[in-house]
Amino acid sequence: MAGFLLITVLFYLNCGSFVVVISRPADGTTSRRATVALNTALTSTESLFSAGKPNTTEVPTAGFTTRYRKSISKPTTAPESLSEAAGKTTEREEEGPPELECPPLGLESLKVKDTQLRASSYKRRGLGPHRGRLNIQSGIEDGDIYDGAWCAQYRDKKQWLEVDARRLTRFTGVILQGRNSIWSWDIVHTYKVQFSNDTLVWKPCMNGTEEAIFEGNQDAETPVLALFNTSTVARYIRINPQSWYQNGTKGHICLRAEVLGCALSDPNSIYPWQTEPTESKDKLDFRHHNYKEMRKLMKSVQEECPDITRIYSIGKSYMGLKLYVMEISDNPGKHELGEPEFRYVAGMHGNEVLGRELLLNLMQYICQEYKRGDQRIVHLVKETRIHLLPSMNPDGYEMAFKKGSELAGWSLGRYSYEGIDMNHNFADLNSVMWIAIELETDRSKLINHYFPIPEQYTTEEAFVASETRAVISWMQNIPFVLGANLHGGELVVTYPYDMTRDWAPREHTPTADESFFRWLAVVYASTNQVMSNHDRRPCHNKDFLRYNNIINGADWHNVPGSMNDFSYLHTNCFEVTVELSCDKFPHASELPIEWENNRESLLTYMEQVHRGIKGVVRDKDTGAGIADAVIKVDDINHHIRSVADGDYWRLLNPGEYRVTATAEGYFPSSRTCQVMYDHYPTICDFRLTKMPKERLKELLMKGGKLPKDLQLRLRQLRMRKLRVTTKAINRRRAAAAAKRAKRV
Repeated sequence: MAGFLLITVLFYLNCGSFVVVISRPADGTTSRRATVALNTALTSTESLFSAGKPNTTEVPTAGFTTRYRKSISKPTTAPESLSEAAGKTTEREEEGPPELECPPLGLESLKVKDTQLRASSYKRRGLGPHRGRLNIQSGIEDGDIYDGAWCAQYRDKKQWLEVDARRLTRFTGVILQGRNSIWSWDIVHTYKVQFSNDTLVWKPCMNGTEEAIFEGNQDAETPVLALFNTSTVARYIRINPQSWYQNGTKGHICLRAEVLGCALSDPNSIYPWQTEPTESKDKLDFRHHNYKEMRKLMKSVQEECPDITRIYSIGKSYMGLKLYVMEISDNPGKHELGEPEFRYVAGMHGNEVLGRELLLNLMQYICQEYKRGDQRIVHLVKETRIHLLPSMNPDGYEMAFKKGSELAGWSLGRYSYEGIDMNHNFADLNSVMWIAIELETDRSKLINHYFPIPEQYTTEEAFVASETRAVISWMQNIPFVLGANLHGGELVVTYPYDMTRDWAPREHTPTADESFFRWLAVVYASTNQVMSNHDRRPCHNKDFLRYNNIINGADWHNVPGSMNDFSYLHTNCFEVTVELSCDKFPHASELPIEWENNRESLLTYMEQVHRGIKGVVRDKDTGAGIADAVIKVDDINHHIRSVADGDYWRLLNPGEYRVTATAEGYFPSSRTCQVMYDHYPTICDFRLTKMPKERLKELLMKGGKLPKDLQLRLRQLRMRKLRVTTKAINRRRAAAAAKRAKRV
């Protein structure tokens, strides 16, 4: 094509400039694409004028505040658990999160790349513009490359943080935070905003005839939202601090930010980042669901697939909200012999919401694909009993949900209503194990599995959340084999142990099943589209790419009382923690892509429950299953046990293993089991012979006649006992005679 002329159309608004760039052929004829662009721009302009007029009667000051709407739902029936307590249903209004006109650009979620952020100056690399992201977390030490904000080198009103949206964007607001640091207190009190299309000419955001000044932060962690009276279309936006915490002469200009804006369609787009997918091919309900909406969605899935689903509750939260679980199986409600039990748990921290939405998406997806006849899903459902707990901490979630995805901050809703961090709330069995190892001299008396819960932990006075107690009871009642605990705020998979042995801040602390736990972590991380992207930047203050996105939990930080460690030491279940995203509470617009990032990981990880060996331990004479039989694998100092019907599952990597089954009152039995690379377990059954004494007890209790072989065996045992007794008496007599002879 011939050369182009650039025609710039400027629409001056109260809050900056509306800039449209139109390409035109050199022959003077306007191209069709340019016409489309102009029409789009004009339409956007009209909507901006109708969005609302600035308050020209207010004098702009540092106290200038912006308005935003909150959605109020219609009166609804109270949740079932609460209405039961009241004995009747009540109507109430539920206050929802702020209704934002445009989504965040993605500073927090890293959708905005480091190269899109510039600043007037910065103190050092660790405080550069790439660190000026909402909710970014600093390292323990100030001065490293992972500090908690952008901080300007100079302290004057000429400093700015600039965001390049890379395309025309209708900017509607800014969210600001102070610096995250345990050593420094730096916040911006007020700021201005400017817009540009070329970084040369900047137009300020106006409040009537005066340049608008927006209120910033009064503390370092609470996000503060400012919505522009009139939205502005441009490519670049700058945040220009005007006042900040001085702290004498030591205060610095530091901030973390998110920008709200709607990207405009551009027919001239030629850049790959402008064509990144934003939707999923799966037709699922991609939005944030509060408690009421979550129950409604789960019910709709159960109604759509009644033959393979069941909803049940494992208990209630402190505020009375039920902890609902979706069971998916070809025979819901029943444990089938030889079929392993799997669980996903999400929402332990109420503000880490992506896991909750992924599990709701997962139950919808499995239902749809099962009905469609997808053989992978059909096989998974028929061979596995799946349990999905989308919200372990519903009270915390409701607190975060009411603030919204960008305003909940880093910790609001993390804890239970009582202020308990459930990730540290399970019984500390690690210390019980390590103390026993230190005190016991006879190694054969040590146990390595099924550690009992300390008595002081089970009392009513113990500081244990009702949600934690409910999950522990659930873990004890269902013979789970494999599980995962879904969190947010990072991109990494951690595996036990989570607690260091000597309470060190961090130290690699492996289990006896280290190699298999590493395999489980690799399975999820390597199939996750974001974790497996080697071009991604670290989320906060640790580069997990160096570890291939997996790490021993204790080698990251010490977590006593974790669910993973408790599960491994108290039950048969192996469990890892999956940190799903840098952003704990992603905007609803990002949920389709997050599902695409995690769908394959969620399915592949579930399939690992069929890796290793499985079988049934039976009585050789009666064929009945033996419960509580101990399954030992040579060279792995961690045993598991058979369940009520005698079936067991032992997760193992491919290889040859010597396996022994023991049970009280039975002779042990050993055999060699070969684990292959196939996606199904090796069958390794055991038939145990009952000890004669046990058989005798059993027969005598029944009052039956002893069989001839047992009568003969009993007679032999009595004769052997008699001979042993006689020999002992004779030895004592001989010794006494020798003693008398010596005296004589």
